[in-house]
Amino acid sequence: MNSDNTAAAEYRPLFLDESDPEDARRISELRAEAGIEFTDLRNLLRAEFDDLVAPPELSEGPESDRWIYYPWRKAAVALPGPELLRIVRLDRNRNKLTRTEQEKLTNQTIGVVGQSVGHAIAHTLAMEGSCGRIKLADFDTIELANLNRIPGSLFDIGVNKAVVTARRIAEIDPYLPVEIFTAGLTDDNVDDFFADLTLVVEECDSLDIKLAVREAAKRHRIPLLMETSDRGLLDIERYDLEPDREPFHGLLGGATRADLRGLTTREKAPYVVRILDAHGLSDRFAASLVEIDQTLDSWPQLAGDVQLGGATVAAAVRRIGLGVDLASGRTRVDLSTALDAVAEPEPVEEFIWPADPAPATAPRTDAEAVLAAAQSAPSGGNVQPWSLRAENSTIVIELDVRRSSGMDIGYRGSALAVGAALYNARAAAAARGVLGEADLYTDGQYSRPASGRLSGPGGRLSGSARRGAPLTAVLQLSDWSEPELARDYPDLLERVTNRNFGTGEPVDPAILEALAVTAAKADGGLRWITGAADLETAATLLAASDQARYLTPALHAEMFSELRRPVGNKPLDLRTGLDLRTMELAADEGAKLDIGGRADIMDRIRDWNGGIALGDYTRDRVLSASVLAAVTFTAPPVGDPGELAAYARAGETLQRVWIEAQRHGLAVHPVSPVFLYARQTEDLNTVSPEFADTLTSLQGRFLDLLGVPEHETVALVLRLSYAAEVTARSRRLPIPGAETR
Repeated sequence: MNSDNTAAAEYRPLFLDESDPEDARRISELRAEAGIEFTDLRNLLRAEFDDLVAPPELSEGPESDRWIYYPWRKAAVALPGPELLRIVRLDRNRNKLTRTEQEKLTNQTIGVVGQSVGHAIAHTLAMEGSCGRIKLADFDTIELANLNRIPGSLFDIGVNKAVVTARRIAEIDPYLPVEIFTAGLTDDNVDDFFADLTLVVEECDSLDIKLAVREAAKRHRIPLLMETSDRGLLDIERYDLEPDREPFHGLLGGATRADLRGLTTREKAPYVVRILDAHGLSDRFAASLVEIDQTLDSWPQLAGDVQLGGATVAAAVRRIGLGVDLASGRTRVDLSTALDAVAEPEPVEEFIWPADPAPATAPRTDAEAVLAAAQSAPSGGNVQPWSLRAENSTIVIELDVRRSSGMDIGYRGSALAVGAALYNARAAAAARGVLGEADLYTDGQYSRPASGRLSGPGGRLSGSARRGAPLTAVLQLSDWSEPELARDYPDLLERVTNRNFGTGEPVDPAILEALAVTAAKADGGLRWITGAADLETAATLLAASDQARYLTPALHAEMFSELRRPVGNKPLDLRTGLDLRTMELAADEGAKLDIGGRADIMDRIRDWNGGIALGDYTRDRVLSASVLAAVTFTAPPVGDPGELAAYARAGETLQRVWIEAQRHGLAVHPVSPVFLYARQTEDLNTVSPEFADTLTSLQGRFLDLLGVPEHETVALVLRLSYAAEVTARSRRLPIPGAETR
């Protein structure tokens, strides 16, 4: 479209549909003309579309294809329709602009007045796809002196500047509507130019036209941007929000268009200084103003500064178009100042780990040995959710709710850990010949054991052990011994979590049966999968759970609070949490850690409904496994007073299976999906409101995959594989009394 009767062929290509007889005839005529080059890009661009990751559905087909003839180029190009062209061309904008945001920006019609700095701005907006339509205005033609900053060519000299800009845009996207005003803006056409505009960018030289543009912006209530290519000055005037705002932020005082009309470059200088602020001008630009009409024809502009203006205005256009706050005022994007501040980057921080502590001294007493064994039990995130103490001839293990976490629903994970600690304590006591009765109490009340192994006097927990803890385990030290328990003692001290990749080597079915027998002896069960297809399904489900964990703010914060790694010269306490070395990170996984730990990045990914790759750590390790197994048990109904005691007894099952697996040379890696301890819908609504439905579905599919019947509850999921030795072992807090020796 052309508002000044300039022949459209000067700046708009010709669209030809070869299925239309008249257009087909025109194509044949063009082919017959000498010197016209024909290029068919359709197959090439469709191949690009097919190679896109997650391309959207297309609503157009080959019927939208067109031959595009560029008269000024003497060239014709066959292209797919506008939808495919736009999707492929703008795909690399993602996700600095999402597809939804990109679509929203197409609702904008941007006007650009003045085509020197304006050329760079209009071209940048077109490249970014930040509008659905562009209007250009300039009365001037290209001169050789303009080519220091306008990316035209010698062949453009004498051509209207708006035409040159429009041509360049058409060669990027012929489907983008461009309207030009080759007479510039006048009193007669200014309102036509502003009709339907969303935003106007003013980059002309004439001060009276600058003022006229602002007056029109006020009338039409649209925002105005102006970039001045000196020290990156950007002005924002939000007439859409402040229709009574004074032009130029009130810096021109009462000057009128009549005062500003017809001024020479030198006569403009005082007004330019007032608008731009003499104190903010670069010394070279300000000094040049003094030289105008003496040694200079006009004020200087550099191509780099002009291109920077295109970038800063484009950023402002995006913010306004997407509804992001941008107030009236001015700012500078000053490259000279930035370059003055060049400094060496901070060196990549090499992790310097503290020296390993001296080997622990041998326990002096039986009680110390039992406490040390209990302290070595596994727990989620190595939080050690218990308090340990010896009282007379009694070992007391209390669940400490202060060390719980969001995934520890109902303290079930903590209860499992307390049960594992109790089993360790019993095994140590058996090995040293001081085993006695073991009792479990919930909220100070005795909980009847599932078997005769845990027995007690009944009644209430008495004395100093009654503190209202949700779960308390009490082991009497006596003079018993039990060979099967004692046999586990040295092995439980060697028990370790191994997160290395597995080899995928199959496990002898006889070994799996031995593990199942071990679980059954402890009144538990073991469910497992081994096939590649099942492991792949499990990897996908568990990775999706990890994705939800990363994207749930509270769970994300807790996850990274568990990690222990050196930071500068800060003291590093490795006695709780996960020593980063125990994660056995591959090089690329380590590189992702800093990104994964940033909450703002997770917020952005959550907004995009993305983050599949956040589950890669678990996905890749499950895919390398030989077996994925679930330790199960029979749990009482939710809310039953004995529920936590049942989880504690499952802790014994877990420990015995883990130790037996290591005896057979298997690496054991517990996997804790977010849904692990959820037993009712409300549980996941509390832990992860955003992903509760997703996690509920994942849990159901996971239990079905492992064949866990409804009457069984999963205590923990174990990845079993053949793998390299661990790099490091998690440390533990000192046992009570040992730190004072």
